[in-house]
Amino acid sequence: MGSKGAAVELETGGRTVRLSSPDKVYFPEGGSSGYTKLDVAQYFLSVGDGILRALRDRPTTLERYPEGATGESFFQKRAPKNLPDWTPTATIAFPSGRTADEMCPTEVGAVLWAAQYGTLTFHPWPVRRTDLDHPDELRIDLDPQPGTDYADAVHAARELRAVLDEFGGLRGWPKTSGGRGLHVFVPIEPRWTFTQVRRAAIACGRELERRMPESVTTAWWKEERGERIFFDYNQTARDRTIASAYSVRARPHAPVSAPLSWDELGDAEPRDFDIVTMPRRYAELGDVHAGMDETHHSLDALLELADQDEKDRGHADLPYPPEYPKMPGEPKRVQPSRARHEA
Repeated sequence: MGSKGAAVELETGGRTVRLSSPDKVYFPEGGSSGYTKLDVAQYFLSVGDGILRALRDRPTTLERYPEGATGESFFQKRAPKNLPDWTPTATIAFPSGRTADEMCPTEVGAVLWAAQYGTLTFHPWPVRRTDLDHPDELRIDLDPQPGTDYADAVHAARELRAVLDEFGGLRGWPKTSGGRGLHVFVPIEPRWTFTQVRRAAIACGRELERRMPESVTTAWWKEERGERIFFDYNQTARDRTIASAYSVRARPHAPVSAPLSWDELGDAEPRDFDIVTMPRRYAELGDVHAGMDETHHSLDALLELADQDEKDRGHADLPYPPEYPKMPGEPKRVQPSRARHEA
């Protein structure tokens, strides 16, 4: 390939995207001599239709690693000034009241453009640029806590599947996080606000917790979670995002967030999916989540469950993340052990 400065051009969808320093090593421990910036860009090209399906028309935050996975990183929420004029943006509002214009990919060229600037992980909002206040995905993050692992997340996900089906016939689409956890995305009708979607997620998490009290928790405070899978309901709060399908994670072997079918969930190993193995899988199977947007579900049943939890079980709201303004009906954001001490 020559020196790091010998730029190359990649073609996709009628676009030509220039990639500078293609030989720059991004993952020193990958393969026999490390994975380069060009390797990452070619990976994105190989799964182009799949990652575009996950990002299309969504305001997207870029997780950038300009010096590679072992270097410093940052989250770029605001679209840079040199964003190509063929990539639209949308003005999103943060809980603080501030706003920002974020890029909304509409073609694979936008993914390659972001890769040119060191983007490994894409964090799309659960909304489309045509309706920024009503999510069209309910996103569930099953996060292993110390003492648990991917197998425990799979165990929880299987029961979650039953919960989703029971409350509204909801179909979830599972994927690896790129680490030890699992994500399950449910396409929903864009009729509810972020607050309502979060309320539905809490109801879903509490139902799963009732069925698996020794294995699953919705406890926000780490000191209360124990060795259980954390159902991270706050991933549905405004401005909280989850790594997209096919995103690369900044870990030594360049793992990716891999879409899965329910049938292969238990046999899958997160380490099996990286920027080398995923293109082969994609060439054979295509995007196994390609049909995800064909049906959008109602949250009515989960919201009815939330009402029941409040009226019959006395379950109020749960804490928001610390950077959020105080929300109506929210309990105190005080660590339980600290609250006991102060009392």
